[in-house]
Amino acid sequence: MTDYRQKNLDRRKFLAVGASFLGTSAIAQTESTTTEVERDLSEVVVRNISSFRSLEWQPYFDSLRNGAILVDTTSRALHYWSSDESVYKLYPSSVPLTEDMTRRGRTKVVRKVEGPSWRPTPSMQKRNPEWPDYVEPGPDNPLGTHALYLGWKYYRIHGTHDTRKIGRRSSNGCIGLYNEHISELFALATVGTQVLLI
Repeated sequence: MTDYRQKNLDRRKFLAVGASFLGTSAIAQTESTTTEVERDLSEVVVRNISSFRSLEWQPYFDSLRNGAILVDTTSRALHYWSSDESVYKLYPSSVPLTEDMTRRGRTKVVRKVEGPSWRPTPSMQKRNPEWPDYVEPGPDNPLGTHALYLGWKYYRIHGTHDTRKIGRRSSNGCIGLYNEHISELFALATVGTQVLLI
């Protein structure tokens, strides 16, 4: 009789622990799909990267000549298609802080720089007079490890050492990627790759 009661008790403990574990998993899943609300960069937030969806290039480009990059500022995602359609990449990105800093339309990659240096634009200097006039390549550089310069003055797709910025409205106009993602995109894109920001 004692063995039977002990087995029954062990079974109840197992079921109780299993139920609490399942409940925790459900809570964790709910939290991981929470939509971000804009906050201070010092706050930790959960990003909804599971909402990214792959796209077809045809609604956005006439051809894939030289490859194509689509930046969706609403979903905060960057899409890349190679010219022969053998490569498709989807990356989470940072986007400009405000609408007036956001540029939309068609341009192209005009220059590629590994280890870029950085100078704030005149409007950045006006908004942030405490910023340095020049930052050399390295861990303090806001352009990260690689930069794709666009046909629009001051606009780039670049990396960032501050990974808290990805998935947020956090830039002064540029599109930011994790350093490992910009390194991969840098190798895929060429001078002449078409770019569309929507």
